[in-house]
Amino acid sequence: MTHEISINGKVYLLIEKETNINKKDNNYNSGHYNSGDHNSGNFNSGNNNSGVCNSGNYNSGNCNSEHYNSGDHNSGNFNSGNNNSGHFNSGVYNSGNHNSGHYNSGNNNSGYFNSNRPLVRIFNKETNIMLEDIDFPNFLKNIILTKWINIDDLKEDELTDDIAASKGYLKTYGYKNAFRKAWDSADIEDRKKVLLLPNFDSEIFLEISGIDVAKEFRLN
Repeated sequence: MTHEISINGKVYLLIEKETNINKKDNNYNSGHYNSGDHNSGNFNSGNNNSGVCNSGNYNSGNCNSEHYNSGDHNSGNFNSGNNNSGHFNSGVYNSGNHNSGHYNSGNNNSGYFNSNRPLVRIFNKETNIMLEDIDFPNFLKNIILTKWINIDDLKEDELTDDIAASKGYLKTYGYKNAFRKAWDSADIEDRKKVLLLPNFDSEIFLEISGIDVAKEFRLN
């Protein structure tokens, strides 16, 4: 890389060698200035990032200090929104957790500027139940939308230059496909918990998950 610099009225041509501190450390980064491993972005100090300026791991967004964020400027984990200091937020500027709205310091809010916890609205209907009072099936925690795929698990025709340089890639699964994989991995008793959820509606569940519960359990 070359730069022109001016000193005391004279122009000098500065030839700068490419700097990627990880190439000499053999940490499989395809980006630049990374101190972690398996990064395809730039300026990452964590691992397996495809964004830039991340100090956490498995971020596809930018400037995250924690892990598994697809948004930007998050200091929490598993955020798909931006500027969150809490976890599992899809909105923006939340300091609480599990918010899909904005500017919330409470948890589980879908609106704006809330500091408490709301009652649950489930299957398109209101309830008088708090979230912690609901026994959700365990398989819902296993809906995996992204997964790091190591190069050793790929076939030769699946490799690209970027994947080879990063020694893998972050694979994204479709929502219904991920839901199905989690459902199929659960035992029958855990699946049956779906039927006991407040306001359970098989048609809504099918619309969201792609799974026809009535057919799966032969309820018809």
